[in-house]
Order: sequence, then C-alpha cells, then structure tokens
Amino acid sequence: MILLVRYGEIHLKGQNRPHFESLQLKAIKRALREFPNAVTQKGYGRFYVTGLTEEEMPRAVRAVCKVFGIHSVSPAVEMKKDIDSIGETMIRLVREYMETKGIKEASFKVQAKRADKRFPLSSMQLAAELGGRILEAVPELFVDVHEPDFNVYVEVREQCYGYVDIIPAVGGMPQHSNGRAMLLLSGGIDSPVAGYMIAKRGVEINAVHYHSFPYTSEAAKQKVIDLAKLVSEYAGRIHLNVVSFTDIQTQIYEKCPHEMLVIIMRRFMMRIAQKLAEKCGAQAIVTGESIGQVASQTMESMYVTNSVVSMPVFRPLIGMDKLDIIGIAEKIGTYETSILPYEDCCTVFVPKHPLTRPKLDRIAEAEQALDIDALVEEAVESVEHIVIG
Repeated sequence: MILLVRYGEIHLKGQNRPHFESLQLKAIKRALREFPNAVTQKGYGRFYVTGLTEEEMPRAVRAVCKVFGIHSVSPAVEMKKDIDSIGETMIRLVREYMETKGIKEASFKVQAKRADKRFPLSSMQLAAELGGRILEAVPELFVDVHEPDFNVYVEVREQCYGYVDIIPAVGGMPQHSNGRAMLLLSGGIDSPVAGYMIAKRGVEINAVHYHSFPYTSEAAKQKVIDLAKLVSEYAGRIHLNVVSFTDIQTQIYEKCPHEMLVIIMRRFMMRIAQKLAEKCGAQAIVTGESIGQVASQTMESMYVTNSVVSMPVFRPLIGMDKLDIIGIAEKIGTYETSILPYEDCCTVFVPKHPLTRPKLDRIAEAEQALDIDALVEEAVESVEHIVIG
C-alpha cells in the first residue's frame, strides 16, 4: 500500500514553494519516525509514503493527519496502467470498503484523473468504463453522480493509484515556517488551544509556565508538561520554561492593593515572557485570552498588561466563545487533561473583587512598591528548561 499525502496553502507560495515543500517533507518524516521502513518522497503537488504495512497504515494515517500543512490523506494501492488491471483492483477495493463499513447496498461514483496524457482513455472515459465494471461485479451498488454514498477514485499520473477514502487532515502551514513565539501556557483549557491555533499557522512554539510552589503542586506542573506533550503532537518540539513565581505573587499580595493583584501579576508574566522570548529569538508573545471571559481579559485589562512589553501579543482565541474553545480542546485531545483538578498560579491569591477596568497610571503607581527589575531577573534566572517532543 501507499499513502497519498496532499498539502494545502503551499500551492499559493509561488517561487517560495520549494522551501515550504522541504519543511513539509521534514515534518512528515518526523511524524512517521516510529515506522522505520516508511519512505516519504515528494511528487507533484503531494507526497508519497511507501514502506508501510497494512497493519501500520491506520496509525500512520493518524500521525500524518496531525501534521500542520497537510490537507488530506488517502491510503491507496498502486496499479499497472492497464484498464483490466485497474478494473480488477478497484472492484476488490470497493468490496473491501463495503465489508469494512458494513455496507449492504449503496450508491457510488467513480472520479478519475488522467494526468498522463499517454494513457489511452480520457478521464471521463476511464470513469465510465470503471463504473460499468464495478456495477457488473457488485450488484449491490448503483450509480449516483450527484450525491453518492461514497466515491471511488483513480489517478493516472507517473504511476496509477486507486483509493476510496479521502481523510481530512488539520491543514494550516508547515511546522516552523513562520517564525517563533512565546506561549503563556497554564493548566487551563484556553492556552493549549491558543498554542495549537498559532502553531497551525506555522509558528514555532516556545512556552512559559508560572509555577507557584508550594501553593501549586508538582501534579499541577506535570499537568502542564502533559498538555505541552499533547500540543507538540501537532506543533512539533516545544521548549517549555517553568518559572518560579511564588516570590513575585507573595510580594504583590503584601505590597499592592488586593483588587489589583491579577492585573499586576499578569504584567509580570508579560515582562518575564518577553525576556525569555528575546533569549530564544521569538518575535511575539501568545496568550489564551478571550475578550470578556474573566476580569483580566477585558479590553482595559489587556491594554494595561500589553503596555509593559514592546513585542506583539497574539491572542488567537480573542473572539471565540468558551464552547468554541472547548470544542477545539476536545478535538485535539487536551480537554480531559485541562480539566484535571490541579490549581495553577492564576488561582492563587485571587481577590474577591478584581478590577475589570484598571487605569494604567494607578497600576503603575501601585507597582512602585516593588523592585520590578530584580524580581523579573530573579524569575528568569530560576527557569527550569524542559524539551518536549
């Protein structure tokens, strides 16, 4: 068997297309590294994966479907460029498909593409000929060219391929094709989804997690590591920076008005994230904020937190409802881990009545009680660096 792998937006890249195809090829090979005999080669407008056994194919399909930049995949068979050979093979494929799906009676349509003009039948003639042969051999089927229950596909290119399934993949841009960003990764639902969304556009992710031991447990830290592993299945390798945040939170609690705790804490997170981003060559900060979701995510709050950094802050979830975010979390497999009942630093020292419309001058004045530079520098020096994926 052979796996046909189709890509999406790379088609639009003009003279830069070879660069993106090279990145895409590397990403597919990384996804298939557990299959030692898999060989991935570039064809025109797609990739071909050979060397997979029939038993390995389902796992390989799942792995490739998680690779950003891939539009769809199809397990296929390679055939001789002979109408009798093609007909026999496609009849067998259709029967196997019906048996696997438990189909007793159904409609179908043959879709043929003849890229090799030396083949004697045109695309329409090949589709008609194969449709007739399948109808004769499989009487449980009937033709419906408008809304068939399933399609049968044949492609005559440099080789001849036949398949029934087109399996959607995640789409987007190839891994690490569009710069690097620092993701603020908590143990909640939102930030892993934000990381997934920005990585889908080809952005390489580094991440920072703020750990407040002993107020937050080692289990809470492990939860974040597990979330990073799940995101890395799509995004590729993630460098996770775990920052000791306890001293900063304690000093804010002791020296600043309690209603300002969340905003001042977020401003420190941004400062530290920018320092770490500059160290690793990242060009932006990414957060899981959705406007109006909590007190620290009002327009005024985000303006005040943004003011302490000079690099762009991307918020992929900014206009999404919580149910939309949960839907993506369930799809990518992070939701069940995110809802595990372990506290993170954002739930420590939370005031009863946090500010929802903070004023920048008042927040800056309150922060004068703190040695900001020293606290940030100490936090950056405390980083535990973990490579994931």
